[in-house]
Parts: sequence; C-alpha cells; structure tokens
Amino acid sequence: MRFDVLTLFPDFIRNMEDYGVIGKSIQKEIIELNAVNIRDYSLDKHRRVDDIIYGGGAGMLMTPQPIFDAVESLDKRQGPVIYLSPQGKVLTQDLCKKLSEYPQLILLCGHYEGIDARVLHEVVDEEVSIGDYVLTGGELGAMVLIDAVSRMIPGVLGNEESAVSDSHYQTLLQYDSYTRPREYKGMKVPQVLLDGNHKKIEEWRNENAVENTKKKRPDLYQRYLQERIERD
Repeated sequence: MRFDVLTLFPDFIRNMEDYGVIGKSIQKEIIELNAVNIRDYSLDKHRRVDDIIYGGGAGMLMTPQPIFDAVESLDKRQGPVIYLSPQGKVLTQDLCKKLSEYPQLILLCGHYEGIDARVLHEVVDEEVSIGDYVLTGGELGAMVLIDAVSRMIPGVLGNEESAVSDSHYQTLLQYDSYTRPREYKGMKVPQVLLDGNHKKIEEWRNENAVENTKKKRPDLYQRYLQERIERD
C-alpha cells in the first residue's frame, strides 16, 4: 500500500521510516511512504502557499494552486484524497479497515486557517479527524492514520492475530493481558491463564473484555448489548 502525504513538512513525515513496525514494513516494501512538499508546487517566487481570507477573518488560508498541482503530479490515482480536518468523520477501527483495502491513500495536511474551499469541493474525497480538537497542522493526524491503517495490512504485524484482538477491532475492548512474573507485589496472574485449558482461557477473555468495556466505555457496552439483541 502506498501513502502519499501532501505536507509543508516532508521531513517530519519521513521520520516514520525509522519508526518500529512502520519502518520495517517500508523496508520490506509492504507499504510505501511518499512525502510531497506542497511548497515545491507554488508558483510564487517565495514559495508561499497561503494568502489572506476573502471577506476578512483571522489568520491565513492555504491557496488552491499548489495543492491542485501537487495532487495532479502524482503518477497514479488509485485511492481517495483524504484531508486531515477537525470537521471530518472521526477515525475509527472500522474506517481503518475500509481504508486499508485501497492500494493508495493521498493524505492532505492543512495549516494556518485551513485550505481554500475549492480544494475541498474539487480535490478532497473525504475529510477525516483523529478527534474533536484542533491541531496546528495535519501531519500528526496523517501519521496516526498511517499507523492505524497499516496495522490492518497483511504482513505489517508479526502476528496477524494481534490486530484482530485489538480494542475496537470489534465492539468490545481488549481483555486484560499478563506476562511474567506470576506474582508481583502481591498481585497474581489469574489462575485460568496458567492452566493451559484453551477453551476456559477463551471464555475468561471474552468475559473480561465485556467487563472492561462496561467499566471503561459504557457507550460501547450499550452498543454491544444492542448487537447481541439483534443477533438473537
């Protein structure tokens, strides 16, 4: 899968090449990361990409020409153009699974007061937000999206079951996990996890996932109960 990131800070994005499983997946050519400097496509002699807002308003706005040309410079268009925006749909595990099915994602990182609306109407296919808050630029959002989507791509994780057992892959949150030592400061690993009975371990993990969800995310727990009613 190929990620083309349109940004004013390409070196910031390229740092992901040295980051954990993402860096290893790039080395294995499972994923490809291409950082495109929007300033390289500015026709302004000072490589400016922003201007004042018509009608007045605080701050500056990214102009359409460099963004249009940067997108058009890409050799192939095999996936959507996604604008990282606080106005977009919130990035969820379901959306990550959907996006991982494309061979390419083009990620547009905004700055200043955002981008000219003509880019939104003519270039952007989808707006995505990583949460209901505002960042100074879209790069952090793009990196979060790349990491979350990459986990869904076969071969990225050492164990393919890791992604399936993650919280939010399904409605329930992940069950509690333990490692050595068996006892630490008086706290013991649940005995069921030590007995080797895989059926009982699975039952315990399912029950624990339900309890975790009920305690930490009541909204997801209610959705889980509704899904059970609909299935039954």
